Amino acid sequence: MDVATGDAELIREFDGNSPGSFSPGGNYLSWWDGVERHWMVMDVRTREIRNVSEDLPYPVYREWDDHPDEPPSYGSHGWLEGDAAFIIRDMYDIWAVDPTGLQEPRNLTEGVGRDNDIRFAYVNMDAGGGGGGRFGFGGGGGTEGIDPTEDVLLSAFHVYTKQSGFYRDRFEGDREPQLLVMDDYRFSNPTKPEDADLYLFTRQNFQEYGDLWTSNTNFQDMEKISYANPQQDEYSWGTAEIIDWISNDGIPLQGILVKPEGFDPRRKYPMMVYFYERSSDGLHSYRVPAPGSSSINHSFYVSRGYVLFVPDIPYEIGHPGESAIDAVVPGVLKIVDQGYIDPERIGAQGHSWGGYQLAYMVTKTNLFAAVEAGAPVSNMTSAYGGIRWASGMNRAFQYEHTQSRIGGTLWEETMRYLNNSPLFEADKVNTPVLMLHNDEDGAVPWYQGIEFFMALRRLQKPVWMLNYNGEAHGNRQPQNQKDWTIRMQQFFDHYLMDAPAPVWMAEGVPAVLKGKTLGWELTGGQGGGGG
Repeated sequence: MDVATGDAELIREFDGNSPGSFSPGGNYLSWWDGVERHWMVMDVRTREIRNVSEDLPYPVYREWDDHPDEPPSYGSHGWLEGDAAFIIRDMYDIWAVDPTGLQEPRNLTEGVGRDNDIRFAYVNMDAGGGGGGRFGFGGGGGTEGIDPTEDVLLSAFHVYTKQSGFYRDRFEGDREPQLLVMDDYRFSNPTKPEDADLYLFTRQNFQEYGDLWTSNTNFQDMEKISYANPQQDEYSWGTAEIIDWISNDGIPLQGILVKPEGFDPRRKYPMMVYFYERSSDGLHSYRVPAPGSSSINHSFYVSRGYVLFVPDIPYEIGHPGESAIDAVVPGVLKIVDQGYIDPERIGAQGHSWGGYQLAYMVTKTNLFAAVEAGAPVSNMTSAYGGIRWASGMNRAFQYEHTQSRIGGTLWEETMRYLNNSPLFEADKVNTPVLMLHNDEDGAVPWYQGIEFFMALRRLQKPVWMLNYNGEAHGNRQPQNQKDWTIRMQQFFDHYLMDAPAPVWMAEGVPAVLKGKTLGWELTGGQGGGGG
């Protein structure tokens, strides 16, 4: 729009990928084109549009993205001063691309990221830290261009070891990034006061709470200046590590394996399995032991004597349920082969997308002694034609283009919808199933849980379904979070630790006693009960 005359000119229609942003000098408009899988830049004066990333030797779209839709980019970091170059990323390194197309793309990190399996991201210190995005994805530049003659801070994340840290670099010349710190922690991007040469940041891993730390600007002389979680010393904790295995499809995968404090490889431990897409990048995330909205708490279960396995899952379009089995089962079996897991005491828990996958998996395998499948889609045909109650959106988009990964309409891919629906093979279930599905779930209509519950009840399978009136996709009220955490713990303890069944499992709580008794008290029975 011409601000002097008010005249407006349409230069591009929004396609759902990127609305675009102007360079600091206002000379160029840049945006991500998911169809082309490239970055586009328009010269504002001439309206000429140029593909500025096509000459890069590596993809600038996320290669591991497995949705049936245009992939997102690895992100951009703004511009060099004077609109001299647009800063974009591949999976590992940072690049400068010329908006005029006259200069070849230049690798600002000299290939050090790719050579060392490290994801680099620019840290915009003028914005008070940030800019890198979690685990080195995303981020952006500031409103001003980056001075290529000044040192810049880069966040770094190792794709396979999950170490993180920082490097120093300069975007002028060919000097390689200089390592400052790289360790088995997750660091927040630092902030720096104007009047002191020091950084303030947090550092955490599975065992260490994210306290505040200071250091000099080389990340030397680190000093912890807060001690916010002293009570942890009074409790049993655990240790987290990366485990590698090969999927049934021949894909190398990683997952998080958490062992209890005092782990003894000569013992036989019960094991919990939890998953949601790819989670291994969170190896060094600290988990506060507290009641949750829907899922198990990692540190809580490990402190009580469970081994915990959190596997990554890649997906084949059209076969999301089978993809989960092909990834998870060989990972579980590899851990069992190490000799310290009781194969008769393996449980699994997942919510929403993870809940769907578990509902599907128990129709195909008897590997698990008990599962909790929270808010699961059980019938993709009826779910496809429903709406997300919170937004009113038709649910079809989820199956055709996003997380459910069917990749077509109900009429184009009818058999995919049927084959991926646990409901139609509920008669194959031999595993006790617990479900949480609330009556104001705005993401997955709770009739999906009802369909699966009623099918399993009709087939006389052991199944329980908990509904918290007025709660959404996960519990928000503290009293409901506590209640759910206790019941889920009782369920798994019963099947995996020979604990007596609570009254609510063994006998139920009649409707006339709702609000008067909780049924938490334990019965005298031992070992796997019925529904």
